[in-house]
Amino acid sequence: MSKVIFITGGTRGIGHAIAGAMLHSGNSVAIAGTTADGVATAVSRLQSAVATATPDDAHPMPRVTGVTCDVRDAHAVERAIADVAASFGRIDVLVNCAGVGTGAPIAELSHDEWRRIIDTNLTGVFNCCKAVIPRMRASGSGWIVNISSLSSTGPFPGGAAYCASKAGVNVFSDALMQELRHDNIRVTVVLPGSVATGFSGRDAGSGDDWKLQPEDVAHAIVDLLSHPSRSLPSRIDIRPARPRNR
Repeated sequence: MSKVIFITGGTRGIGHAIAGAMLHSGNSVAIAGTTADGVATAVSRLQSAVATATPDDAHPMPRVTGVTCDVRDAHAVERAIADVAASFGRIDVLVNCAGVGTGAPIAELSHDEWRRIIDTNLTGVFNCCKAVIPRMRASGSGWIVNISSLSSTGPFPGGAAYCASKAGVNVFSDALMQELRHDNIRVTVVLPGSVATGFSGRDAGSGDDWKLQPEDVAHAIVDLLSHPSRSLPSRIDIRPARPRNR
């Protein structure tokens, strides 16, 4: 049965790859991004990707839409979740993929940048989960997938704020999983290693052939959602098979 997937950070990188993979699997998708232009461009790309599909009565054409939403804003998140639920009738899966990061030592990191990282990567996950949980409980099922990072367990100099935010996502997800599992709502945290996305302004094309591709992470999440209801993979680590020599 096709699902309705809501993906934050869905305009580029891993989130956009997840959206494409979910559409290819016959699911309907809503993506969220921080700018109207970015959302419109991403939705157009996704629509083009499914335009050649041939729907039938058993497998109708998957739908894709987008909403403009800053996950740091709890009221904006609630409006976005409500709009998507009204448009599609429900939300079966929430994928929290919105994320930012800055490489800077703590001594040089501004308070504003610290708040931007923590509020996007961690508080944003809280805001989205809090908004979607009542709807999933009302429908009797759901799945929340939070995208973390292997840097949460392997911190590095200059990445303390980002690593701390993702470590927070890990423990938040573990606690939430225990809170919701008896409501038939599954929670999974996914920890990718190095991914060639151009994250934080870096060039994704410079010597990144050893890294994971966003589609690799998307593939794992598509597989995750195929698990039977008795199964709860609560944490998935994904790393490059052959990392660059240290």
